[in-house]
Amino acid sequence: MKSCVNGATTMPYTLEADILAAANAGFEGLEIWWDKLVAYLEDQSTGNLKQLLTDAGLRPVSICPLRIWPFRDSEPARREFREAIQIAPQIGCHLLAVCPDFQPARLSREEALAIHAEELAVMARLAAENGLRLTVEPIGGHTLVPGPTEALQLIEMAGAPANVGILMDTFHYFRSGVSDAEIQAIPLDKLDIIHVNDCEDGALNELTDAHRLYPTLGVIPARQLSILKDKGYDGYLSVEIFRPEYWERPVAEIMDKAYSTLGELVASL
Repeated sequence: MKSCVNGATTMPYTLEADILAAANAGFEGLEIWWDKLVAYLEDQSTGNLKQLLTDAGLRPVSICPLRIWPFRDSEPARREFREAIQIAPQIGCHLLAVCPDFQPARLSREEALAIHAEELAVMARLAAENGLRLTVEPIGGHTLVPGPTEALQLIEMAGAPANVGILMDTFHYFRSGVSDAEIQAIPLDKLDIIHVNDCEDGALNELTDAHRLYPTLGVIPARQLSILKDKGYDGYLSVEIFRPEYWERPVAEIMDKAYSTLGELVASL
């Protein structure tokens, strides 16, 4: 399995700072946070960014988060997606992470999923035209897509595009109570990347992103990662943590701690 870090882990810092600190810490890949990418490109080119990544020896593993949002702010979300599918190939990135919208009260779950599926099918076609893959991220406690079973169902409803898979996030799966059996049932060719993190103890419905911790420092068991390792998963493990307390630390310190605790997690599997 390969090491990666997500730009959310160092949220206040720039994309350039992320790249340099991630490379110095020893990471092999970087998930590029969309807002940081937009800010970088205000006065830099995609060519400069690709060169910066190459010089650092980092692979741009994904751009995230983009949104399947058919029920609110649809046009801004679609505009961002159209921009992302143009930018990604220029920097050597081939994966876009997309997050689902929530179920409106006026619609049944089936109706809301059907509308999502229509939107996802269009996004998949546009991504394919640019040689890109989409990965759907289930969200902890989500009304429509809380885990891998629902994400795979959504993809099937969208026509099962070959360029669409799913993402695992240990925090979100923990919050949603995803079972070992569900993990075992994930086809490896549909599992694009794994976000790894830990979290504080607490009632599942009260946990928020701010309760995330570095890997191995909380209560999330590593058992499900071991299941996937035994199945043959050899993709990226990406540290993604939204903790303001961590964000106050120097970027190099955050990256070094993320890398060392990821190493401890991998060694325990």
